Amino acid sequence: MTCCAAKNRLRPLSHLPRPLEAIRQFTPNWFAVTMGTGVLALALAQWPAQMPGLRALGEGLWLFNTLLFVMFTLMYTARWVLFFDEARRIFGHSTVSMFFGTIPMGLATLINGFLVFGLPRWGEGAVAVAEALWWIDVAMSLACGVLIPFLMFTRQEHRIDQMTAVWLLPVVAAEVAAASGGLLAPHLADVHGQLVMLVTSYVLWAFSLPVAFSILTILLLRMALHKLPHENMAASSWLALGPIGTGALGMLLLGNDAPLIFAANGLPGVGEIASGLGLVAGITLWGLGLWWMLVALLITARYLRAGIPFNLGWWGFTFPLGVYALTTLKLSELLGLGFFGVFGAVLVAMLVVLWLIVGRRTVQGAWHGELFVSPCIAGLAK
Repeated sequence: MTCCAAKNRLRPLSHLPRPLEAIRQFTPNWFAVTMGTGVLALALAQWPAQMPGLRALGEGLWLFNTLLFVMFTLMYTARWVLFFDEARRIFGHSTVSMFFGTIPMGLATLINGFLVFGLPRWGEGAVAVAEALWWIDVAMSLACGVLIPFLMFTRQEHRIDQMTAVWLLPVVAAEVAAASGGLLAPHLADVHGQLVMLVTSYVLWAFSLPVAFSILTILLLRMALHKLPHENMAASSWLALGPIGTGALGMLLLGNDAPLIFAANGLPGVGEIASGLGLVAGITLWGLGLWWMLVALLITARYLRAGIPFNLGWWGFTFPLGVYALTTLKLSELLGLGFFGVFGAVLVAMLVVLWLIVGRRTVQGAWHGELFVSPCIAGLAK
């Protein structure tokens, strides 16, 4: 018995009846791994001390994350090809369908990496790749932001007492694309192209943030009336920090180069206004994010007393914290205030610890096949 148990632990996908089941059970939830890993890579590159070793580690993580994203894309594509009838059940599932938003958000971390890591290493060719991927990311983000809510209104079953912050995932994708656009726009060679990307990014920001805040308002009411979600959704308490932190970061990045881009296109006054509004909005949203982060810490401590079962939702601890850390470090750069630099470094250190914990559990769960579970087909015979 002991020998057999040991062999099963060493055998990959031992919890699955056949290896192909990993494809059949593959869901977009896995792209949350690329979100958390990608934001950690970017955060390491922004560490205040500018340590060369950390930047090299961040670049290695970004390359690893790129491979993960390609592998997940191939696996999910294979599911649609081999198990089409089962794959399309996702559109009727009230929770798993929300994770479509993790695909463009995971891609956005790769796009930003092309600018942070690829540009110094490969030159202007990295900008061309990032620009092409960005427009693909925009199309996917717009589709998620409209089609998933439409399915919620017309096809899926939802109740206020079962609501969680995963409702934010399809909506926030456009906001993440907006932040990436603010980072990418000044690198374009054509000044008109810079303006088009900048204006598009502002539209994406507005396309996302007000809707996300509407959801957050309902979420506060839901938690006041029906208390916390089930332990399986413990990490969702951090998801609300995502749109707040990304909204702040987006305004800071868009406003940072707005004066030069608008001036180059004959609108110098608009650029100065955009820069000032971006900084004020970034600081204001950062303050709101601080409130939500403290509440999320208290909620997580309460969950930990009873124990939190591990699932892919644990990656929800990483990306929101990561974007909030990036926002904090950006404020440190723009304002020159030491507090933001120190606090940003603490947040990045927290992110590293969380990534190591969640990453280890994910590798173990993936090796044994325990994490390959599609709720959309859970009731079907294997």
